[in-house]
Amino acid sequence: MKKRILLLLLVATPFLGRASHIVGGEFELIHLKDFQYRLNMVLYFDVINGAPGANDPFVDVRIFRKSDNVAMMDIRLLRVSETNVDYTQPSCSHGELITSRKLYTADITLAADRFDNAGGYYIAYERCCRNYTISNIFSDDPTRGGVNYAGQTFYLEFPPVVKDGQPFVDSTPQLFPPLNDFGCPRRPYYTDFGGTDADNDSLVYSLVTPLNTKSADALPPGGFPRPRPYPNVNWRAPYSLTNILNGHPDLRISHDGFLTVSPSLQGLFAFAVKVEEYRNHIKIGETRRDFQMLVVDACPVAQPPQILGKKLTDASYTYDNSMNISFTNSVTDGQRCIQVQVSDPDSQSPDDNFQEKIRIKAIALNFKKELSGILPTITNATLTNGSTAEFTICFPACPYFLGGAVQIGIVAMDDACSLPLTDTLKVNLTIEPPVNHKPYFTSTNPVTATLTEGTQQAWPWQVADDDNDPLMISVITSGFILKDAGMAFNTFNQQNGSANGELKWDAFCNIYDFTKRTAFQVKVQVEDQDKCLLTDPAKATYNLNVILPGNASPTIDTDLTPAVRERHVMGITRRLTESMSFKVTGKDLTDNDYLVLSAKGTDFNLADYGIVIDASSAKANGLVNSTFQWNIKCASIDLKKKDTFDFQFIVVDNANKCRFYKADTVDVEMTILPPLNQAPRITVTNKNTATTTLYNNALSTVLGPPIELLITGTDADLLPEKDNLILDLIKADGNVEPKGYAFVSVAGKSPVQTTFTWQPDCSIYEEGVYENDYTLTFRVQDDHCLTAKRDSVTIKLKIKDVDGSDAQFLPPNFFSPNGDNINDFFAMESKDPVTGEVKNILPNDNCFSQFEAVRIYNRWGNPVFQSSDRNFKWYGTGESAGVYFYFIKYSKKEYRGSLSLRY
Repeated sequence: MKKRILLLLLVATPFLGRASHIVGGEFELIHLKDFQYRLNMVLYFDVINGAPGANDPFVDVRIFRKSDNVAMMDIRLLRVSETNVDYTQPSCSHGELITSRKLYTADITLAADRFDNAGGYYIAYERCCRNYTISNIFSDDPTRGGVNYAGQTFYLEFPPVVKDGQPFVDSTPQLFPPLNDFGCPRRPYYTDFGGTDADNDSLVYSLVTPLNTKSADALPPGGFPRPRPYPNVNWRAPYSLTNILNGHPDLRISHDGFLTVSPSLQGLFAFAVKVEEYRNHIKIGETRRDFQMLVVDACPVAQPPQILGKKLTDASYTYDNSMNISFTNSVTDGQRCIQVQVSDPDSQSPDDNFQEKIRIKAIALNFKKELSGILPTITNATLTNGSTAEFTICFPACPYFLGGAVQIGIVAMDDACSLPLTDTLKVNLTIEPPVNHKPYFTSTNPVTATLTEGTQQAWPWQVADDDNDPLMISVITSGFILKDAGMAFNTFNQQNGSANGELKWDAFCNIYDFTKRTAFQVKVQVEDQDKCLLTDPAKATYNLNVILPGNASPTIDTDLTPAVRERHVMGITRRLTESMSFKVTGKDLTDNDYLVLSAKGTDFNLADYGIVIDASSAKANGLVNSTFQWNIKCASIDLKKKDTFDFQFIVVDNANKCRFYKADTVDVEMTILPPLNQAPRITVTNKNTATTTLYNNALSTVLGPPIELLITGTDADLLPEKDNLILDLIKADGNVEPKGYAFVSVAGKSPVQTTFTWQPDCSIYEEGVYENDYTLTFRVQDDHCLTAKRDSVTIKLKIKDVDGSDAQFLPPNFFSPNGDNINDFFAMESKDPVTGEVKNILPNDNCFSQFEAVRIYNRWGNPVFQSSDRNFKWYGTGESAGVYFYFIKYSKKEYRGSLSLRY
């Protein structure tokens, strides 16, 4: 036989660093007693390639509540065992790949007062990383810069330990060990992946995308897993959940857990199986197992065996694929048999040394039962040179079930690598059971009765069995507990072949809360212990109902409209910063029952918006009321996200005799509008009267006096309080950038003021231009809720240089220093004949040109006077009469002239 070392890699293991070692695993939660459980985590680990650091002595897991992801319990599981996973065909492996099964466990207590949430709980464990050579998903090495890492999150869901006030016991499924085998291209692969459930819950299997971890860290920060959701791994193209191996057909799993695939390509493929747990058609839990399947293109050539069947009375083996056979109850044990013959073409092949090992097994096809007992003691043989092997298979006297033929598969298997090739003979078997009389009820059956609340009644029952077999009596209800509903099933006398008693009902509200249900069905089943213990019970059905006393419904009303008992109140509007107040009243004047009035937002919490409900009178008999008060503040509402608020007010009467839930509701829809807001105003005045008047927000001035502007911001809004204002300068520019001015933004309640001051000098002029234009923009804005407004003003400022023109400059041309106080000196001044005011007549200094000096010379050219004071005076002291010459020097121009000195 040609053997190769090929193998199926399965499910994960934790390790201390990020490495390519995860193979797979799953959780198990096993009930021990009361509220004590054993939590197991099974890990599968690559022994050959796994680093020693990956062999963790413990793992840290966490339990979360499903409804809100709150962490409920942290648990450390210790490693208690480590065993290797067996091969289906040990001879196919030389030990190059070994998978280890590691078991981590801890006993825990799930307290009834803590683990009672109806939504259930989940357990999680996160680890990185999966193998880096996986073909169908991205699994990079993060230590080498890979961004498409692939870790694994182990995940299990379980129900609360208490339901409806009663303990709810559940052990999660325990999955069969994975097979450590390989797949071959274009050859069917199969494995029975179905598990067991200690509570006989229904298990449904499906393929799902494997879960990744939230980060490439070896363990989450802190060591414990984070709450869901957990990301999926990323499939490589063209792989996906519907094309996991690119097989023909691709990987499939039946609802019962049978896994099949015909791979088309070699490679290492990851996938995951989800097992959902159902009880009474309601899902109560879920667990997952991740796998890796190795497909190699080096499988030995092999042909499947063939199995044929015959009856004991047949001369030859004529049945292929299927056979029908039936036995009466008079057939002896030695005759209730068939014979099968197994052959295999490989027993004639020189590649297999002219021999092939075969074996047979029996499997139940349309029922569940272990069938190894119908096989002979020896179930294997070695075929040589085309020989055959024969086996006798005998069936029990009792049928496996009543109501039709059972289907049993007699499977012949060879020793091909990696999985045996098979052939199946389907046996459709009918066995007539031994004679037995079914038990029966002699009392009235079925019973239909209706009781008025507060009364009681009993119904007698009697059952008989003509074979005098022992009787087993059981009671099944339609989802309630007899005692809780005031019922009792009593047995007075019971012996082989007969029993009697009564079903009694005390239909009282103080025993049972009939608001949950008023119709009850009780089924009594009686099973006899016949030879075959076949299930075919006698049944009696009691359909019971209760009539409850009347109770008037409460009513509810608001004072928002004149209508009585509104159901919906719409069209109510308020603006932000306003307030809303109204009264809600509930009544039950007919019964005067105890009422409770409450309020809630349909998709928000009242307290989050500062809404106050005065509930001081919300609980009373017959009449209750509450006052709704809302001061609608800007800080609590974003109208872009939500501007409509739906309130529901409900008055409830459930304190009556039978705890009827009677209620009335009114819905109030309120729309919140943006608040009204008057825009602030800004004004600018000129504080320096030495400059020209500010007119139409324009000011033209000559260089010299300082510029002083008073800026004022005002706002007319007073409710609910004055707005806060911010006054600032948002723009200052010109043909030359303004520099050196002083301005400070201010903020506060209306009014606010600040000042713009500037003392410009000649440095403001550039490139021979002596007239600058500036633009100053001031803005005031308020902080009114959601509707903030602003105002701005632009001041146009023109600053001209001082006029230095000399068109009117006429210097004097003589003086007479004779002491008569008339023209006694030479100076650049004139006297107003009316006012007597003396003015300097020199051209003005400006930024273009400034007075520097005056010099006076005699007619021989000798200097006789000089001064740098533009208000100079020359008295001619010591000089003779005659003609003199003056020279007046400016920085950019000169003036020359003559003057006469006379005595």
